[in-house]
Amino acid sequence: MAHRGTILALIDFRIWFDWHEGHDMSYSDNNLIWIDLEMTGLDVDHDRIIEIATIVTDPELNILAEGPVLAIHQPESVLTAMDQWNRTQHGGSGLWQRVVDSDIDVAEAERQTLTFLQDWVPAGVSPMCGNSICQDRRFLHRGMPQLLRYFHYRHIDVSTLKELAQRWTPRIANGLTKQSSHLALDDIRDSIAELRYYRSHFLCAAAQPAS
Repeated sequence: MAHRGTILALIDFRIWFDWHEGHDMSYSDNNLIWIDLEMTGLDVDHDRIIEIATIVTDPELNILAEGPVLAIHQPESVLTAMDQWNRTQHGGSGLWQRVVDSDIDVAEAERQTLTFLQDWVPAGVSPMCGNSICQDRRFLHRGMPQLLRYFHYRHIDVSTLKELAQRWTPRIANGLTKQSSHLALDDIRDSIAELRYYRSHFLCAAAQPAS
């Protein structure tokens, strides 16, 4: 029986070793998935996703990896139907042309993003992290349901802290300068930096009684 136990232990170790060979040691249930979508507008029944990016951080908000940054092809007719703000923004940032030139559709963008995430965090454990993240969740529900299911149902929405800081500690809120490029990867980096700022300056201050 002892011999059989040794064999089983070796098999278990082999399985563990093979799994870790395919996963960085930073793979963890505690890692956080940050996501940002750029869309043609905010109407989930009418508008389309045109860019997606993801970043994985550890719980302390240190960036572990940046996922694929993907412009998603849409026909020119979809882009010209955007409102003036979106036409100006996405035209000026270069995203419009990247979308027209892209050969990646929504399904392929979803597949590549999932492939990246599977190396860093298990399915169903990370909250969806970002700014105004409910809007991204709505578009994922319609266009990328498999990716949506990879997240926990909870959010870490930096916008919540922004709204609270503006009401409770305006001085701290005004101390943060943020330049949004409305490009997905840049916006995620900004969101992570913003949460770091609130962690350092706001969360402790908000716990103190007002003088």
